[in-house]
Amino acid sequence: MKPESSTNSVVEVFTDGACKGNPGPGAWAAILRFGNHEKTLAGVDPDTTNNRMEIMAAIKALEALKRPCSVRIATDSKYLMLGITEWLKGWKARNWNTSQKKPVKNEDLWKILDELNSKHRVEWIWVQGHVGHIENERADKLARQALMDYLTDKSIRPSD
Repeated sequence: MKPESSTNSVVEVFTDGACKGNPGPGAWAAILRFGNHEKTLAGVDPDTTNNRMEIMAAIKALEALKRPCSVRIATDSKYLMLGITEWLKGWKARNWNTSQKKPVKNEDLWKILDELNSKHRVEWIWVQGHVGHIENERADKLARQALMDYLTDKSIRPSD
């Protein structure tokens, strides 16, 4: 189900992922903004990759939306950006294999993201990381803080 076309309101989303080692413990973060309202999300995974955390940030942001919306997602991950906007169609056509006939990495997350992406009108935007983009820097800081909190306090439960 797509959002109603009568609304011009857009939910802005800024995402990032972080990993200590690759693979290793990792974290993701998302900032959601609608008008004057803002919500931040973050979570951790004890054994993951940076690419998985980048995808997870987008998944968790879209899962947080209560109804179909127009969404603009900004990411500094070319893997996430190209995966959802260019590669996904081919992967699905090849039964989740790459053009080199190898299984798509992170297929489980791509399938979830694909389903969520189809429920909204999503514009995907790539932003260069670590060059002063305010929201991208904030998302990076949130992910890194979630990771540091987890590494210093193992009683923090990983996100699902």
